[in-house]
Amino acid sequence: MAFVVPDVLEESCATRQALERLASKWRVLLVYALLAGPQRPAELRRRVEGITQKVLTETLRGMERDGLVQRQVLKESPPQHVEYALTDIGKTLQEPLAAICAWATQTNA
Repeated sequence: MAFVVPDVLEESCATRQALERLASKWRVLLVYALLAGPQRPAELRRRVEGITQKVLTETLRGMERDGLVQRQVLKESPPQHVEYALTDIGKTLQEPLAAICAWATQTNA
């Protein structure tokens, strides 16, 4: 079976659309952090060094819109407590990201 390379240069290409969704370094780092399980935003901010509160919030909202994470409200009354977890689709990124880690380790990239 031949490996088919999609035409990622075309805007309508599904692979291009997926790459655009994951192109943010913060999204990839948040996926890595959430592979450990559901976490509150403060935990994520501590684990992902360098991310600001604003960028964390915007990134998590975008990931939720794209179906990569789910937001669960743990406490409704102020101050509200929420937790984020990878969806089943988000969890499917574990293997491709592990392959990138292996590649980076082997090539010292």
